[in-house]
Amino acid sequence: MAVAAPAQLLLLRFEPMTRRSTPHGMRSGVPRQNFQAPVFPPEIYITMQPILPSSADKRKGLSCQHQDGHHGDSDSQVADRRCSIPALPEDILHLIHSLLPLRDAARAACSSRAFLGSWRCHPVLALTGYHLGLGLRKNIRVPRKNFTHIIDNILRKHSGVGIKILELQISGIFYTRDYLDSWLQIAVRPGIEGLTLGLCDEDETKYDVPCTLLSAGVRNSIRNLQLSYCAFHPTAAELGPLRNLTSLALSHVSISGDELECFLSNSPALKQLHLHDCQDIVCLKIPCLMLQLLCLKVDYCLNLRAIESKARNLSSFFLSYGKMVKVSLGETLQMKKLVMQRSNSNLIRYARCELPSSMPNLESLSICSSHERVNTPMLPTKFMFLKWLFISLPSTSSSYNHFSLAYFLDASPSLETWLLNVTGEHASIFKGSSLLRQLPEQHHARLKSFKIQGFNSSRGLVELTCYVLKNAQSLDCLTLDTTNGFLKCDCDMSSGLPAPLIKRYLMKARRGATAIRTYIEDKIPPTVKLAVVEPCNQCHAEIV
Repeated sequence: MAVAAPAQLLLLRFEPMTRRSTPHGMRSGVPRQNFQAPVFPPEIYITMQPILPSSADKRKGLSCQHQDGHHGDSDSQVADRRCSIPALPEDILHLIHSLLPLRDAARAACSSRAFLGSWRCHPVLALTGYHLGLGLRKNIRVPRKNFTHIIDNILRKHSGVGIKILELQISGIFYTRDYLDSWLQIAVRPGIEGLTLGLCDEDETKYDVPCTLLSAGVRNSIRNLQLSYCAFHPTAAELGPLRNLTSLALSHVSISGDELECFLSNSPALKQLHLHDCQDIVCLKIPCLMLQLLCLKVDYCLNLRAIESKARNLSSFFLSYGKMVKVSLGETLQMKKLVMQRSNSNLIRYARCELPSSMPNLESLSICSSHERVNTPMLPTKFMFLKWLFISLPSTSSSYNHFSLAYFLDASPSLETWLLNVTGEHASIFKGSSLLRQLPEQHHARLKSFKIQGFNSSRGLVELTCYVLKNAQSLDCLTLDTTNGFLKCDCDMSSGLPAPLIKRYLMKARRGATAIRTYIEDKIPPTVKLAVVEPCNQCHAEIV
C-alpha cells in the first residue's frame, strides 16, 4: 500500500477489548441511532495513531530491501514496513474506513491510496466547525474562504454515492447561502438516512429548503430529518409519502401549521416530533393516521394557541413556554410521560384534578407553574403507576399553602422519586404559632427519595417535610437545598447579582437551615439519610 510521507503515517491496530463497548469509530457527534452500519465482532476495535521509528530502529539503522534489490532511505523504509497493511479485500477496507470518525477518515485518505478511494464514498459526512477543526467561537464570523472552501472541496470530491448521514451545521457562518443548492444536490441522494441542516442564525432572510430535495428515492430511505434556521414550505403537490421517516426536529423554522400538517400526513411512520421556536405555527394538528407517534415535544412556540392531536399511541408529551395553549390530546390512555410548563394557569391544581382520569397510566410527571394561586385539593382519584414526580413553583401567591402538595403523595401509591423546586418564601414558621398542622396519616411504601430545591422557612414546606418523614416508611434519602442552586462555592451564578439581592437570598437560606435544625432534624428516622445544602459561609463572609 502506497504511503504519502512518514510524517503523515497512521497505524490501524486491531486490539482485544477489555469490555464490551461501542467501536471507537462509532464515537462521534453525528446522530447515528438510525444508521445500521456493520460492525466488527465485540472483541475487536480500531484505533489510529501516528507512527514514528523507534529509538532501537534508529540505532540499528534498519532498512527494508525492495523487490529490485536496492536499498532506499532507511527511515522511510522502516515506516513503510511498519505501516504496511495486509492485502485485505476492498470491501473490508471500505468497512474499516466507514467506521472511523470523519477527521480520522480524512487523514487516512491523505496517507493511503486505498483509503482515498473509499473516502469518495464515505457514508457519514459531519461538516461542522467542530469536526473540521475551525475552532468556532460564538459571535465570531469565520471568513468565507475558510469554511465554505473546505466544505465545497469535500463535497465536490465526494462521489455523492453511499452517503447515509449528512450533518451540515453552519450556524454562525456567513456567506454560504450561494453554495447550499449545489451542496444539497451533491449529498442528498436516494439512500440517505439522516439529514441535519443547521443554517446561519443571523441571515436576514432564511434559506428556503426546496421541497424537491425530498425526491422519491430520498423519501423512501430517509429516517431522521433535522432542520434549523431556515424556511420549509411543503405542499401536497410536491410532497409524496415518507414511509420510513421516524424522527423530525424543526428549530427556528418558518413553516405554517397547515404546511406542517401536510408534511405529517405524509409521514405515517413518524415516532418523534420536536418543534422549537417555530413562530409561524398557530394551530398544531396531529392527524389520526400517525399511529406510530410516541413522543411530541413543543417548546418556545410563543404564537401557538392550540394543539389538536389524534395520535392514539402518544406516550410522551412535552409543552413548555406556551401562552394559554389549548391542548386536546384525544385518546391519552397510553400516555406515560408528561412535561408541561405554563404561567398564570394554576397548572398544579389542573394536574391533580384532571390527569388521574385522563392519563391513568402516567409513570413520569413534570409540571412547572408560575403564579400558582389555588391550593392542591384532596380528591379520591389516584395516579396508580406514577413513579417520578417533579413540581416546580417559581412563584406563588402569598396565600398558597405548600402543605397541600402532600395530596400528590397520597394520590401516588407507586411514587419512588419526588423533586420539588420552590422560590418564594411566605408565612415563616418563626412567625406566629410554632405548632405544626397535621393531616390524617396515609402510609406510603414506595417513596425512596424526596428533595426540595430552594427550601426555606415557609410553614407549609416545614409541615410538608415532616409529613413525608412520618408517612413515607420506605424513604432512604431526604435532601433539603437552601441555596436555590447558586449560593454554593462551586457555582458562579451569583457573581453578577447585586449585593442586596445576594444578601436577601443568604438570609432566606440561613432561616431555612435554622428551620431544619429546629423542626426537622429530630424527626429523621435512623434509616433515612439527611442531606442539607447550605451557602458557603467562607465565600459569603463579607456579606452581612
